[in-house]
Amino acid sequence: MQRVRVSSQQAAVQRLGDSQMTLSPKFKFAAVQSRLLDPFVETELSLRGDPLIPGLPDDIALSCLLRLPVSSHVAGKTVCKRWYQLFGNKERFFTRRKEMGFQDPWLYIFAFHKCTGKIQWHVLDLTHFSWHTIPQMPCIDKVCPHGFRCVSFPFEGSLFVCGGVVFDADCPLNLVMKFNVQKNCWTVMKKMITARSFFASGVINGKIYVAGGNSTDLYELNSAEVMDPKKGIWHSIANMHTNMASYDAAVLDGKLLVTEGWFWPFYVVPRGQIYDPKTDHWENMPDGLREGWTGSSAVIYGHLFVVTEHERTKLKVYDTNNDSWRTVDGPPLPEQICKPFSVNCNNSKIYVVGRNLHVAVGCILRLNTENNPCFSVDWQVVEAPQAFSDLAPSSTQVLFA
Repeated sequence: MQRVRVSSQQAAVQRLGDSQMTLSPKFKFAAVQSRLLDPFVETELSLRGDPLIPGLPDDIALSCLLRLPVSSHVAGKTVCKRWYQLFGNKERFFTRRKEMGFQDPWLYIFAFHKCTGKIQWHVLDLTHFSWHTIPQMPCIDKVCPHGFRCVSFPFEGSLFVCGGVVFDADCPLNLVMKFNVQKNCWTVMKKMITARSFFASGVINGKIYVAGGNSTDLYELNSAEVMDPKKGIWHSIANMHTNMASYDAAVLDGKLLVTEGWFWPFYVVPRGQIYDPKTDHWENMPDGLREGWTGSSAVIYGHLFVVTEHERTKLKVYDTNNDSWRTVDGPPLPEQICKPFSVNCNNSKIYVVGRNLHVAVGCILRLNTENNPCFSVDWQVVEAPQAFSDLAPSSTQVLFA
């Protein structure tokens, strides 16, 4: 046993507040950070005459800085104290953007690692085509990424992640999580009435609707429910006419369209249901619509478009008058975009995210012909960083901030 010599002389005990006390570099840095992020420091620096950008009035300088991509904020914080104030706090940055009237579209991609299944969110700035991340979603480990369903309120800057299923346990979840762009944080909302995975979801008149899906032991559900995000309470609505898990869903003409999709070996025609919230009633989907729905959908110009996964990936559009599908003029989906696909849209643009998170941006042109609109598409590819080579998309949402 090692012997230790103890001195009989005791060192003076330092009390908090003693002028002789010193902080380690780590705590000094933390204290400086805390001081710089204090909102009163911004006012103090402004009154002292420290400009945001020398030679420019603060309002013009602020308008310039608020356009800086989020990926450049780390470098921007090192310029001066006032820039640190602006870029060091995401909530303050996005609040200022909202106050100044900025409404730029960003693509929020719910991705997962192809080997480990680990979930992560990546955001593509559709103005600067730069990438950044958001805080980790407050969810349990070992969940199946495809079991969740995501919906968003683009101009409110919020998205919701619902349901899900635990890996290897066949245990569906009734979780509901909300991400707020302005606050840059997640909030756990009130749970759904029924735990479900692989279900239909959509937003109609500001309310979130979910329907069908898988329950325990892969039992298919026919139940459905709705939540008003302002109240945060789920209510049951009419059951579907059949128990069904959902491959894809869309909101068209104020109705929720639900399809179970085609499955190998394609012996059985997929089922489909349509819900009308005005009457709280479900009806069967027309034959042509459900048989031709062979991929992921987006609604543009009031028409349902599908990026097909079973034919050569040409974009097609549904004709409600004839209950039929037509191929959209233009080239097929670029070869860099490989399955699995995740699809969303904004105005006349459709976004298709593929494996490795490469993004195809399709600009859809409507050719006005009497009672028979035609469409064409032109594609542009935004390649993701090499660091995303092991990632695949599960969902894609467009938010404005």
